[in-house]
Amino acid sequence: MAHKCNTEFTRFTKRDIFESMRIEDNNFRNRLIVFGRYPVPGKTKTRLIPLLGPAGAAEIQKILMEKILIEVKQAAARHGSEVEVCFSDGSEVKMEAWLGSGVLFSPQSSGDLGRRMFSAFCRAFDSGCHRVVLMGTDVPGLTASYLERALNALEKHDLVIGPSTDGGYVLIGLTNPANVFEYIDWGTDLVLAQTKDLANHLTLDVHLLDPLKDIDTPDDYQKWRPGMRLQDPYLSVIIPALNEAKHIESSIRSARSKDSEVIVVDGGSSDNTVALAEYAGARVLKSQHGRSSQQNHGARIANGKVLLFLHADTILPEGYVDPVFEALMDPLTTIGAFRFKTDGDSLTMRFISFMTNLRARYLKLPYGDQGLFIRKSLFQSTGGFPEVLIAEDLFLVKALSKKGRVRIVPADIVTSARRWQEIGVARTILINQMIAVGCYLGVPPGFLARFYRSPRRRKQKRSI
Repeated sequence: MAHKCNTEFTRFTKRDIFESMRIEDNNFRNRLIVFGRYPVPGKTKTRLIPLLGPAGAAEIQKILMEKILIEVKQAAARHGSEVEVCFSDGSEVKMEAWLGSGVLFSPQSSGDLGRRMFSAFCRAFDSGCHRVVLMGTDVPGLTASYLERALNALEKHDLVIGPSTDGGYVLIGLTNPANVFEYIDWGTDLVLAQTKDLANHLTLDVHLLDPLKDIDTPDDYQKWRPGMRLQDPYLSVIIPALNEAKHIESSIRSARSKDSEVIVVDGGSSDNTVALAEYAGARVLKSQHGRSSQQNHGARIANGKVLLFLHADTILPEGYVDPVFEALMDPLTTIGAFRFKTDGDSLTMRFISFMTNLRARYLKLPYGDQGLFIRKSLFQSTGGFPEVLIAEDLFLVKALSKKGRVRIVPADIVTSARRWQEIGVARTILINQMIAVGCYLGVPPGFLARFYRSPRRRKQKRSI
């Protein structure tokens, strides 16, 4: 017989009723609820931000959630349990894109932590469940066997608690909708003791599991991962440069972030590009000239989990790490880029930006001056940029588009209009489109390089 909750804390929708009917039809007697949030830099694992940066802290939340869900699914398969991810932030669409199908996704209700957890329990019991276990996501030691012990304990006890070592708990399970969540000082070391007192007042039979360690503070993180390099950033911005003294400082300043390192790879500049880059705070490397070689060299020594390749005359948008992080939340995204814009404000330049973004969106071929970004592990396994004379960015994008999604994030990157001004707008448009279409059709890069270089050579001859 299904338990009925006092719905003072819960408002049910048609979707809740449909899910309840579906669960009862499938005879699910147990539900395992993962209580967490969609990772958002700056809003997730905030106590770890001073140590890891906003995106680095959100990445830890992402890793912990994925690990927990693997263990939960294993336990659920052995006990015939329904799995629900009860989340804050994000949306059901984003959660499913990140974690996949096969589980229920539901937003957390309003109110403090106790009200939100009680609401999740009420929804499970009103759908016909007999044993319900809810757990947090910041517990790397929580395993499938630990969850199975919790479910087994509920065969003999009314309430099971998995204590945390800081005086709270990492898991709680019930066989009826008893409200053991009121008048609790959440976030303090009194949580476990107050919950036990309330359970005794309600005459519940309580069983305690072994205590586990959760990850909340920088000290917790360092004990969990003692060998990790704490100075490693989430993202490495790699800038190939050659005689870019006029633009390099602006590009570096736009790339500086709590979550990023900036690496300038100089290809033999004869001006003061290197000195200006060092002054602006970048790490400067020397490499043989050639954009592919320079970018690959920077990638080899980069410490970030994500690589972003930035042209030396291009400016990143403010807060650029956030859309990069969001794009890579989708595991099917292989490579991404920003929307294209130039620093020229004429009607012609705006038209060029419009057409470039159409090409990037529909042909899935963004240029390198759109700020390509990719997970470092995938970049390495792919072999990096091909060592070609021209269009190394387009050839890499084309190869990766066959393995997953090319994502264009909703933020503008601004590149210099100098090439259009030097060569001429019409000619530059024609050359760019010929190179893009040629790359799309598999034309050899050596042949495409002729179109890119010949206008500059003619311009140089006329200036002599």
